[in-house]
Amino acid sequence: MVIDEDLLLKNGATYENYEPGTILFQEGDSPHYYFQIVSGKVELNNYHEDGKEFTFNILSDGQSIGESLLFGEKTYPMNAVVKTDCCLLKLPKSRFLKLLSENQEIVFNLFRHLSDRLFYKYIMLFNNSSADPVSKIKSLMDYYKESSMDSQRFTYHIPLTRQQIANLTGLRVETVIRTIKRMEKKNMVKIHNRQIYY
Repeated sequence: MVIDEDLLLKNGATYENYEPGTILFQEGDSPHYYFQIVSGKVELNNYHEDGKEFTFNILSDGQSIGESLLFGEKTYPMNAVVKTDCCLLKLPKSRFLKLLSENQEIVFNLFRHLSDRLFYKYIMLFNNSSADPVSKIKSLMDYYKESSMDSQRFTYHIPLTRQQIANLTGLRVETVIRTIKRMEKKNMVKIHNRQIYY
């Protein structure tokens, strides 16, 4: 969790429930709220001119959404789409900035969180420049597994569909399916009931 829920509520945040498919914000909107996920999943995505979806990230319980853009005057360069039933904490931008100005410890927690996000973006940017689909998919799985603190082999369930892996890596879903089968043959992943374990 980025910021303690009770502290957010004390500073004026409210719980809001959203259904799958709800758009929290879209490319070109101005940031007016700090969002933190209590439960559920939210996808940050964009669309190429040909309509192909590119997924930047899939966020879940305890994570915040688009918070870095609250510090500048730029509009959102992506969409935030609710993927499952979701409960979010929503705090107006002015109250969020006031909360940070009064709580140095929260600022450092937020810096750590933003640092982790930048790390993920650098890793994915570098690996998505690779022509090798195994390298792209393995890097994505490494990031998710490291974030979970699960170091045992084949015990971490990858919480992504093959389509989501394709959207996050820029690969076609057919390529992802073939590559994961190849990875299984090379003993890099285990597949059980269509679920991927890494």
